[in-house]
Amino acid sequence: MRNQLLHTPEGVRDIYNGECEKKLMLQEKLHATLKHYGYHSIQTPSFEFFDIFGKEVGTIPSRDLYKFFDREGNTLVLRPDITPSIARSVAKYFQDEDMPIRLCYMGNIFINNNSYQGRLKESTQLGAELIGDNSVDADAEMISMAIESLKSCGLREFQISVGHVDFFRGLMEAAGLSEDQEENIRELIANKNFFGVEEAVDSCEMPEDLKKLFGMLGVLYDGPGEFAEAKQIADAYPRLREAVCHLEALDEVLKIYDVDKYITYELGMLSSYKYYTGVIFAGYTYGSGEPIVKGGRYDRLLPHFGKDAPSIGFAFVVDQLMAAIARQHIEIPVPHDNQMIVYKAQLRREAISKARALRHQGCNVELVLWQEGRTQAHYEDYASARNIATLLWMDGE
Repeated sequence: MRNQLLHTPEGVRDIYNGECEKKLMLQEKLHATLKHYGYHSIQTPSFEFFDIFGKEVGTIPSRDLYKFFDREGNTLVLRPDITPSIARSVAKYFQDEDMPIRLCYMGNIFINNNSYQGRLKESTQLGAELIGDNSVDADAEMISMAIESLKSCGLREFQISVGHVDFFRGLMEAAGLSEDQEENIRELIANKNFFGVEEAVDSCEMPEDLKKLFGMLGVLYDGPGEFAEAKQIADAYPRLREAVCHLEALDEVLKIYDVDKYITYELGMLSSYKYYTGVIFAGYTYGSGEPIVKGGRYDRLLPHFGKDAPSIGFAFVVDQLMAAIARQHIEIPVPHDNQMIVYKAQLRREAISKARALRHQGCNVELVLWQEGRTQAHYEDYASARNIATLLWMDGE
C-alpha cells in the first residue's frame, strides 16, 4: 500500500519540469498551425456514455475500454478516441448547419492496452476535424495541414503514408472471401507479413488479376504513376477503380500544396478504426515505432449520431511525437525568462510590492524567503537548476 502512495499505475506517468514545458510548447506550435488553417477549438468530456464508443461506432474494442457506472447505473467510458465525441457534439449543436465546420481539439485518451504492448494507457491527442465537405480538396487540406504542423515542430524527415480503405474492401468483395479468410488476411497485413498474404491468397480460388492486386498491397509508391498497373487491373472492379482514381485526384491537389515529397501511397494500408470510409493516412518518422499522426475520412460516423454529413480528421499522438523529437535531438525552444526575488523577512513588504509591480508588467516572478543558515550560493544554485533568468536580492545590505 505504501508503494502506491508514490508510484503511478502501470501505463501512466508523471510529466514534469523541462519535459512538461517542452510538451506544452509542442502543443502550442501544433495548435497554432491548426488555427492558421481556420480551425476553431472545441472541448468534449473526458468520459461519455458507453454507446458513444460502442461496437456499432467502430472505434476501440470494448475489452480495451475503461468502463464504470454513475449513480443512476449508466455505463460510462473514459474516452479512448476523441473523434466520436466530436461527432456527437456536432450532431447536437450543428444539426442544421449545411456549410463546412472546422474544429480542433486537444485532450487525453484512455486505452486499457495489454501490459506486454508497452504502450501508455493515457496519452495526449491533438487533432482537427473537417465536417460537411466530401471533396478531394478537403482530404488534401487535412493531409497538408498535418504536414505543415509537423514541420512547425522542427521535424524534417518524416513520411505520410496514404491509402484508401475501399481498395482492401473492394478486393475482399471482388474475391468473395469468407469473413474468417478476410480477418486472417487483415491480420497478416497489419503485421506486415506479406509473404503470409501471398500464401493465403494462393490457397483461395480467385482470378489471377485479383491475385496480382493482392500482391501490390505491401508496396509503397511515390506517386500514382507507379501504380498504373493496379489501376489497369482495377478497371474491371468499380469499387477498386474509384479508390485508385480518388488517390490520383488527391495527388494532384497535394502537388499544389507542395507537400507531395512527404507522401507515399500504400494500397494495402489498413486502420483498426472501422468507421473510416475513404482516404486514410498515417505519419512516421525515425525514433518512433508507432505513427505520430493518424487520420482519415469517416463519412458514415456523423449519421450514426443523427446528422448526415461527410467528415475527415486526424490526430497527432503527442507522446509519440515528443519521443521522436527527443531521439532526433531536435530542440523545442522553451523561453526561460523567469525572475526570482530572494528577500529577508524585514523586507517582506518591499519584496512583495516589487514582485507585484513586475507581474503587472507581464514578468514571471518567484518570491523566495531567505532562510537562516543558507548562503547566497545556495540560492544561485537553486536559480540555476530552475533556469531562472534574473536573480534579485533584497537583503538590506
